[in-house]
Amino acid sequence: MRAPSVLLAVTATVTAACLSIMAGWQRGGFLAERVLWIAVGVVLVVAAHLLPALCRPHGWRVRAVGALLWGGCIAATCYGHAVFFLMAQKHAGELRAAAVPVVTAHGSDLSVIARDRADAVTRLARATARRCVEPCPSLRAERTSLAAKVEALDVEKAEALRAESAQDRASAARAAALADPVTGALTAFGVAAPRAELVTALAFAAVLEAVACFCWLLALRPAAVTEIAVTPATQVSHAVAVTAVTPESNAAAPVAEPVVVESAPVLRLPVVEQHDDVTRVMTAVAAGQLRPTVTEIRKFLGCSQARAARVRKQLEPASIQSMHATVADQNGDPARDEVFA
Repeated sequence: MRAPSVLLAVTATVTAACLSIMAGWQRGGFLAERVLWIAVGVVLVVAAHLLPALCRPHGWRVRAVGALLWGGCIAATCYGHAVFFLMAQKHAGELRAAAVPVVTAHGSDLSVIARDRADAVTRLARATARRCVEPCPSLRAERTSLAAKVEALDVEKAEALRAESAQDRASAARAAALADPVTGALTAFGVAAPRAELVTALAFAAVLEAVACFCWLLALRPAAVTEIAVTPATQVSHAVAVTAVTPESNAAAPVAEPVVVESAPVLRLPVVEQHDDVTRVMTAVAAGQLRPTVTEIRKFLGCSQARAARVRKQLEPASIQSMHATVADQNGDPARDEVFA
């Protein structure tokens, strides 16, 4: 089950490293500056992803220092990723804006058309105001020519207005294409477009870093250690017969051979270790060097509390036999031989 975590963690780290490489390439000027920006970004990415998993087995002091370093690495990495997202969004907007057709205005400017029309209207008014006693063909021709010129200027003005409207629409389309569609929709909630773009870029970077850190925590978790409980039947089958020690001799009697019963290979080594521990503890207790308590046994063997308790339980039958043997020896009871047997 660790393979999917490793695969996702490696994918996230490689993706974040590629983002840092692109951001460093865009932020640097000369080639050496770009290379250094890329190196710094990659180091920060790897440190931000692996520090939580590497600091987990250590104490709280190392974890505290690691948490401070991890926070700085995350902030710097998110900033670098935000630079990449904003630059990529800008480039995408420029490509969308370049796809919008360019509208070019033909003809005179509206100001020139307005000035020519004013001059033609003035001349037409003067021609209309003149009077002739006899029919004047030249005056009628002038009036007709000026009226036609005014009409032509009106048509040219309308065409110029339509061209200007088309240019305005094209400019609005290019402006809309420059902005990201999603961040552009956020402006309806009162958020400025640059701020919305920055917030979305930081959100993408934070989510990517969180996924990478969590996956590395799962991938580098320590292996679970399961302790196999030894049943009483197994303990009895592997019991070691120990001869009681009398105060006069102050020495341990020869240890009888353990009764070996075929069992699973996993249980053989722990049981033998327990038997060795029982022998050592029995010898130390008989010599007066150790009290048969769980705390003293744990200190003597340097083991856990549970293991010391198990050794203490195995001492109880042997202690009873030792007590009977000692009483029989003091009283001269012939049952001593039976107890030692």
